[in-house]
Amino acid sequence: MGEFNHINPSSIKNALTLRYDPTQKTFLPKLTWKDFVEKPVSEPSIHIEKTIRNTIKKNFNNSKLKVAVALSGGIDSTLILSLLRKTCPRLDIDAISVKFADSIDESVLAAKIAERFEADHHVIYIENYLKELPKALSIIKLPFWDLHWYYVVKKTKSLSKILVSGDGGDELFGGYIFRYKKFLSLIKLGFSPTEKVKAYLKCHERDWVPDQDNLFGKKAHFSWNEIYNNLKPYFDNPLPPIAQVFLADFNGKLLYNWTPLNTKIHKHFGVRSISPILSKELISHATHLPYKLKYDSTRDIGKILLRKILRKYVSDGMMSKTKQGFSVNTTNLLNSHGRELCDYYLSDARIVKEGWINKEWIKKHLKKLVKEPDVRYVNKFLGLLAFEIWFRLFITKEIKPNDTLG
Repeated sequence: MGEFNHINPSSIKNALTLRYDPTQKTFLPKLTWKDFVEKPVSEPSIHIEKTIRNTIKKNFNNSKLKVAVALSGGIDSTLILSLLRKTCPRLDIDAISVKFADSIDESVLAAKIAERFEADHHVIYIENYLKELPKALSIIKLPFWDLHWYYVVKKTKSLSKILVSGDGGDELFGGYIFRYKKFLSLIKLGFSPTEKVKAYLKCHERDWVPDQDNLFGKKAHFSWNEIYNNLKPYFDNPLPPIAQVFLADFNGKLLYNWTPLNTKIHKHFGVRSISPILSKELISHATHLPYKLKYDSTRDIGKILLRKILRKYVSDGMMSKTKQGFSVNTTNLLNSHGRELCDYYLSDARIVKEGWINKEWIKKHLKKLVKEPDVRYVNKFLGLLAFEIWFRLFITKEIKPNDTLG
């Protein structure tokens, strides 16, 4: 979006439809279908563990450093913590977890994992997830609301100059099982690439709403065909359907949301980021792994290889059964703080006055949310709130970065 003397309509449409913006600069390589062609492998779990541990060795060399680990209690972060401790037993490790108000508490399991690997455990309790949204948006300079990483890195700064994470595990090793199962159930033999794109988008229904085309104002020029065409290359190739989903997932939020946004947050707080799963060596190896070693459709289990490695270090009881990963309950968030903020900021929205968003859509659905808190519309209003705050920060400059919400 440049320095905001000109707003790119595609960026706004992508951010509010896909929750990522492929017009942004990416810090990871964009992959093609050829990167996901299966190659025969021997002892893949041994190779994966060795590659992760080599990355850790390169960065720490078993020196007695003080490092922080983002610990959600999921497979990826638990594996990274276990291999960090195994590889560098002298490291002084602080494990950081997040506990959101009125959401599933993942910090209980994380505490047990931290104790198992002799890490000091810190829990960030976030009562109002949206309170520091202006500050977070001033850092990332993009209109996204889901910025839990801001709080993680902010806490890290008080503990260490290094933050280690399990980023990339879902995209490279098959973590989005809910998406795979739904996608495979929706497609049929002979589906065109566009039909597969539509099925893929149905697996992301928390990111967009059925009347998405009515959401935007005239200035945005919204078109579903534009969205379809952006995704079409991931499904217009000889790969089997499950591999096409892996390709689309890698080139989605990982490339154009998590990585660029997190990089800006790390830079702001002066924290060095290390993501061993996203090393160049492991990306090159993992993308070519046989698909059945990532996702077992019969048992509906993902991350098969990562689970196999982790079983060497923790019991099954310490292994998360379902994917959460620093997850806030958005419906409860809307009820506690979001609705009041949406009423205040969107009832007289600058993004409406400037022609980006449809005023009638906001009025209609803001009333509905009181009686029908459909999570898709809940998330959409949080996205619109972020867009409005971003607009008042960078365009009209009515809001300052240190202002708080609620």
